[in-house]
Amino acid sequence: MASNKAARDGEKIWKTNVDKVNAELVTLTYGTMVAQLCSDLNHKYAEVNQQLDKMGYNIGMRLIEDFFAKSGVQRCGNLKETAETISKIGFKMFLNITPTVSNWSADNKSFSLIFEENPLADFVELPNDGRAQDELWFSNIFCGILRGALEMVQMQIEAHYVSDVLRGDDSTEMRITLLRYMEDEMPPDDE
Repeated sequence: MASNKAARDGEKIWKTNVDKVNAELVTLTYGTMVAQLCSDLNHKYAEVNQQLDKMGYNIGMRLIEDFFAKSGVQRCGNLKETAETISKIGFKMFLNITPTVSNWSADNKSFSLIFEENPLADFVELPNDGRAQDELWFSNIFCGILRGALEMVQMQIEAHYVSDVLRGDDSTEMRITLLRYMEDEMPPDDE
């Protein structure tokens, strides 16, 4: 899928085919959830990151069905098409943002999504406890969402943040690496 076509498709789907929710409501609700996780897990930020990833994974496994139903997009032929579809249609469709796809590895098995804006991070200040700036990935739910969604289309990936403006970095960058294409697997004892 050509990059420009994906961008046009994402814009069209956003305008015509998606129910809208107030962005501030989503932002404040998510922020409250992260704050509660931090409190419940005694500010053990590695555990908070894991829980956000796990929540995202479960969301992604279900969100992919909604994505295909509303977008009409067919399965992508390779990782480059997948990256463009995630950026220009997926993020546009659900969050009205379009992260930039860049920093492809030489083997074309990993890339970065650069976020110029992140609606989950609006109105957010990380705890000033001397650790959150180095340990908490506030929007880690996105990594889990991508893992869960792509696993449902037989792509096992790793996703993690390498920088975040909330931590004082110049940009927010998520790194996605294709680990393997999964075979359609039959459940045990199923023929």
